[in-house]
Amino acid sequence: MFWRLIESFNDNLPLLLLAGIGLAFAAGGVPPMIERRRRRAVESVLPGFLESLSDGVGAGLGLQEVMMDQSSNVQGPFGALLSEALSKSHSSSFDAALASFATSTRSSQVQRVVQLIQTAVEQNAPLQAVLYDLANDYQRLNDLIDKREKDLSGLVMTIVLFVCLGLPGLIAVLIGLFAPPSKGYQIDSIATTFSIFFGAASAVAVAICGRMLGRMDAMLWWLPFWSTLSMGLFYGALLMIGG
Repeated sequence: MFWRLIESFNDNLPLLLLAGIGLAFAAGGVPPMIERRRRRAVESVLPGFLESLSDGVGAGLGLQEVMMDQSSNVQGPFGALLSEALSKSHSSSFDAALASFATSTRSSQVQRVVQLIQTAVEQNAPLQAVLYDLANDYQRLNDLIDKREKDLSGLVMTIVLFVCLGLPGLIAVLIGLFAPPSKGYQIDSIATTFSIFFGAASAVAVAICGRMLGRMDAMLWWLPFWSTLSMGLFYGALLMIGG
């Protein structure tokens, strides 16, 4: 049955082409996921880093001295990027090193914080209070982002699984049981129509989920993959049950 199922796909050229495109695009969708995980790892330690800077400045230390000390204490990509940037400050200015660090993180949060710190230094603002307020603000921001991700992840997964897997599997079972091709029912046109519908519905569902999560660009890479999976599941279940 398995090899018969595989051979049946040889007669469906559009599905085979879509499968190849889906795998290629899925490979392109992996780097954005890795990049987002790295960026969130950087942003998650930002509030604690700012609080440590506030404590150090309050103790009478200079901002550059505190940053160099904290760069060796912070784990993960944040500490590595900060250490690398500060090590180049000997050949350039401290402000240039901070700007380089903010750019290398590719995080809007870090870039905004660096700009605020540089502005506070230029305006002779109370740096300890500024750093403490920034730590609290970005801690609340990260908590809200994490809560939103947690609340929406389950809903998004439910939508994707139902539309891309559950619905085509259910329809294939119903057609296979009540109008099986093995009994002489001519359902080729109906099966093709349903297959196209499930592929399009899966693409729309994934795009909506990407919009809900605020990651539309990253989710677009996965549209062909989920469309292929939905269409392949429909054809496979229909052949296995009604064939």
